[in-house]
Amino acid sequence: MSDVTQPISLAAPTPADLKSTAQLEKLLREAGLNESSNELAAREDVVHELQGVLDRWVKRLTAQRGYPDGMVDQATTALLLPFGSYRLGVHGRGSDIDALVVGPSYIDRDHDFFDVLGGVLAETEALTELQAVPRAYVPVIKMKFRGVPVDLLYASVCLPVVPKDLDLRDRSVLRGMDLATVRSLNGVRVADEIMRLVPDAGAFRTTLRCVNVRIYCIVYRGVCVFYFKHWAKARGVYSNVMGFVGGVGWAILVARVCQLYPNAAPSMLVPRFFKIFSQWKWPNPVLLGGIEHDDDGQLALRLPVWDPRRNPRDRTHLMPVITPAYPCMNSCYNVSHATLRIITEQLEIGRVISQEIAESGGARGWEALFQPFHFFKAYKSYLQVDVKVAGGGEADLREWKGWVESRLRQLVIRVEMATAGMLLCHPNPQAYAAKPNDRHCTATFFVGLSKQQQKQAQVQFDLRATAEEFKQEVYMYEFWRPGMELEVKHARRKDLPSYVMDHILPAAGHLKRKRAQDDPSPSSSASGDSESSSSSRDVKRAAAADTTGSSPESKRPSCPSN
Repeated sequence: MSDVTQPISLAAPTPADLKSTAQLEKLLREAGLNESSNELAAREDVVHELQGVLDRWVKRLTAQRGYPDGMVDQATTALLLPFGSYRLGVHGRGSDIDALVVGPSYIDRDHDFFDVLGGVLAETEALTELQAVPRAYVPVIKMKFRGVPVDLLYASVCLPVVPKDLDLRDRSVLRGMDLATVRSLNGVRVADEIMRLVPDAGAFRTTLRCVNVRIYCIVYRGVCVFYFKHWAKARGVYSNVMGFVGGVGWAILVARVCQLYPNAAPSMLVPRFFKIFSQWKWPNPVLLGGIEHDDDGQLALRLPVWDPRRNPRDRTHLMPVITPAYPCMNSCYNVSHATLRIITEQLEIGRVISQEIAESGGARGWEALFQPFHFFKAYKSYLQVDVKVAGGGEADLREWKGWVESRLRQLVIRVEMATAGMLLCHPNPQAYAAKPNDRHCTATFFVGLSKQQQKQAQVQFDLRATAEEFKQEVYMYEFWRPGMELEVKHARRKDLPSYVMDHILPAAGHLKRKRAQDDPSPSSSASGDSESSSSSRDVKRAAAADTTGSSPESKRPSCPSN
C-alpha cells in the first residue's frame, strides 16, 4: 500500500491564530483536569511499587524453576513499560495507567502471569478491584493500586534474561510470539512509533504539560494539536469495546491531521480535524505510513497485517484507522454501521461549531465545542440492559458487566439487522450502577432507539426473539456461574430507574418537564415516538421494543398479543 500523501498546507499561524490558541489553552487549564504535583507523585509511586512486586515475582519463579543462583541474581526485574496516555506524559486526573510487563521466555502468560502474579496481587494490601481477563482480545489484569486504575498486560520474549535497555522497536522481539502477545506488545510499539513521527520530542512534552492533560496533543515539527479524548468522551463516542473509537484510534486521527498541516497552530488544526473526518470517505483507511509486510525478510515473521488487497476479511472493516507499527492493525475494527453513523454525526456537529469559532476569531468561546451530549434528552425509547449478580459481590458484578459490555455491540447489530435498518440504535458507553442490596448487584446499559423517518404509517417492532438470541450468546461466557443474570427490556424515558436519574442530574429537570408530554400508557408491543435534538436541528424519532429476560435457567416468557 502506498505511502501517505504529502502535507496539504505549510502555512504558519497568524497572530489571530495564536491568540485563539491561547484562548483554547486557557479554557483547558481552567477546566481543572490537570493533575496536581501530589497526584502526579502518587501515580509515580504506584509504578515504582508495582515494579517492586514484579521484581519479586520474577526472582521467585526463577528460583522455583531451578536456575543457577547467578541467573536468579541477574533476573532482578521484568520490564514495566507504561503506554498510552501515561507513556506520552499526557495523562490527567483520574486517568488509568496502561502498562506492559515484559518477562523472560520461561515465564508464561496463562499460568505465571494470571495465576501466580494474580495471586500475589490479590494479597497486596494496596490493591483493590482485581479482575483478571485472560480470554480478552488483549489479555489483561485490571486493578486499582492505591486508588489508581491500572491495566496490566504481559509479553514473554525469547530471552532468558530481559535487558533493561531492550529495544521493542526491533522486530526480532516478535519472534515466536502468538497473536495475543503481539497485540499486547504493540501497545508500546505503536506509542513509540507515533513518537518517532514527532521530530521535536522535547517540544512535544513541554507543550503537553502546558495544556489540559486529558486532551492529548500530537506535536509535529514543534507544534501541537489537541487530541480529542475529552471531546470524544463528552460526546459519547469514546469506547473501543462498545464499537466507537478508543484512545489509539483518536491519537492516530489527530496525528494524521498534524502531518497534513505541519506548521499549523492548534486553533487552526481543530477545525481542520473535524472538517477532514466529518467528510472522510470510509472505508478508505487512515494511515500514518505505508503498510509493511515481512513474508520474505530475514525474520520471515509472517504475522497477519491489515491489508484488504490480501485479506478479504479486512475489506469488511467500516472504519480502518491503521496502527503505524508492524504488524499494522485496524485500531477501529469494532466500529459498526450504527456507531460509524453516530461518530460521523458528532464529527459534523464538531465541524460546524469549530468552524464558527474559527470564523469569529475566537469571539465565540471554545467551551461550546466541549458541551456534553445529553443522551437521555435525545431519545424517549431505550433498550435497558440490566446486568445482575444474585447473591454475589462487586467483584462478580465487575466481571459479568465487563463481559456483557464486550458483547453489547452485537445487540446493536442484531437489532438493526432484524428491523432492516428501520430502527436505529445508539449505545451509551456509560454503565449506571444501582445501590447493592441483599438480593442483587446491578449495573445497567442503555441503547437509545429511533426510527428512520418514513412516509408510511408507523411500524411496530417485536424484538423479543432478537433479545433472546443476544442473551443466549452472552450466556455462553466461559466463566458463567449461577447468579449471573441478564435482562433486556424496553424502557421509556419517563420510566428511567431512580439510580439513573441520580447520575444524570441536573439534566433530570429537563426530563421531568418532558414527562407530562409523554404518553402515559405503555403498549405491550412497545412502540413509541422519540425526539432527538442535535446541534440546531430537531429530528423526530420513533422507537419500539419490548423484551424480557432473566437467568439462562428461566423459561422464555410467552409473547403478549398485540
